[in-house]
Amino acid sequence: MTSTRKTLRKLVNERRGVLVPGAFNALSAKVIEDLGFEALYVTGAGVTNMWFGLPDQGFMGLAEIADHTARIRDAVELPLIVDADTGFGNALNVRHTVRVLERAGADCIQLEDQVAPKRCGHFNGKEVISTEEAVSKIKAAVDARRDPDFLIMARTDACATLGFEAAIERAQRFAEAGADILFVEAVTKPDEIRALPQRLSTPQLMNMVIGGKTPITDASELQQMGYGVVLYANAALQGAVAGMQKALGVLKANKRIDEDPALVVPFAERQRLVGKPEWDALEKKYT
Repeated sequence: MTSTRKTLRKLVNERRGVLVPGAFNALSAKVIEDLGFEALYVTGAGVTNMWFGLPDQGFMGLAEIADHTARIRDAVELPLIVDADTGFGNALNVRHTVRVLERAGADCIQLEDQVAPKRCGHFNGKEVISTEEAVSKIKAAVDARRDPDFLIMARTDACATLGFEAAIERAQRFAEAGADILFVEAVTKPDEIRALPQRLSTPQLMNMVIGGKTPITDASELQQMGYGVVLYANAALQGAVAGMQKALGVLKANKRIDEDPALVVPFAERQRLVGKPEWDALEKKYT
């Protein structure tokens, strides 16, 4: 695990806008790795949507995200950034959350400053806790990690409720508390996107939500601005839903689906992605 943590720290500190897609289960993680991405994000929204069929409004708990993290850790060798929502409680809960997710195989956890139950950063109706409480939770996370290479990412949702300047101030406080990566969520203007790396010296993540409040900006532009990570937390999920709707729509209309690569991956490709040839070799070895 230390090697993936060192790799992630290096990627973030290079500030070259590394593209990080979100994974909602082990198979989506394997697709991300197979396509050559350098890291992935275990998305709380994606897990909530795909596991429960519910919106991202605080329904996911620590046990669910830890279970998904462990399964994804077993499936891929990429660095894992894990969405830990609000830390699932107060500073003491945050301490426990860090220990659980570090043990499950996370390389970095993201903590946010919303009032529980939290909601998607691009939903309306968000509220944030006090700066002092949020800072105490970041300090607890920093103190709790066993591996010094384990990264803490601090997210603020204060833009929506307190304004851009307040969000900057909070992010700076989080950096002073020991956060390794800063994440100012749901900025709404291009000049705010440009300003963040100029105003904050700690490496930062910019979240690109397709259909969300932040203007979609090319990763190469974000790299030039100095961002460390460009997150597409739910591009895979939205693509998967579109694919399911298309394939199943054809099935409903035509009463059949043939092996059409425009609709479904070939049977052999599906088996390759889940490592069937390797399992066949193991079966021979142990028979």
